[in-house]
Amino acid sequence: MPKLHSSLGPNPRLVRMFLVEKGIGEDRVERVHYDIIIGENRQDAEYLKKNPLGTIPTFELDDGTCLTESWPICEFIEEMHPEPNLFGETPQERAEVRKWVRLFDQEVVVPMTMGFRATGGRPMFEPRMAVLSEAAGAEIAAMSDEKWRWFDEALGSSNHFALGRFTFADLIVFCFANFGFTVGWKLPEGTENLARFVDTHNHRESAAIWQQAE
Repeated sequence: MPKLHSSLGPNPRLVRMFLVEKGIGEDRVERVHYDIIIGENRQDAEYLKKNPLGTIPTFELDDGTCLTESWPICEFIEEMHPEPNLFGETPQERAEVRKWVRLFDQEVVVPMTMGFRATGGRPMFEPRMAVLSEAAGAEIAAMSDEKWRWFDEALGSSNHFALGRFTFADLIVFCFANFGFTVGWKLPEGTENLARFVDTHNHRESAAIWQQAE
């Protein structure tokens, strides 16, 4: 049985939500939990053999192959379990979904997480990795908020970023909004479309993961 090495945080929960959307239960994928608050994932010698960077999640296959990074893990699962489809059914559709995922990952996820590590998350992250100064963290977090506003405008009256239906593009946006909420962040002012989007998708079965204790 494959293993999902998991923890708190947006990326592990992104993969967990993806599995629920695919109808793949924990009877088919074993979940191994790590306490990232105490840095267990960066101290466990056995885990570091599987993923030398110590990041979470890691998807371990039956033959011992270990896949890292949430987006590629989800694409692998999609290829192994094509239905229900979340990345697009044709090359053109997949390019459209990946466009939105790439934009969001680059323009929102990177500055948002770097800003959090340097500000609110500083006590946990500063002893473990290089972080920006607090002032730079606040600046880059503000840049992320501005991109949230851009995504709000791009979303408009829809509840989907691509293909007119729920895709991985929606899933990643939803997960990082919920991550923000768990650390005291709020959607920036003027993002009513995204507020509606989050409220709508909070009713999905997979969204229950965000209410579960680890």
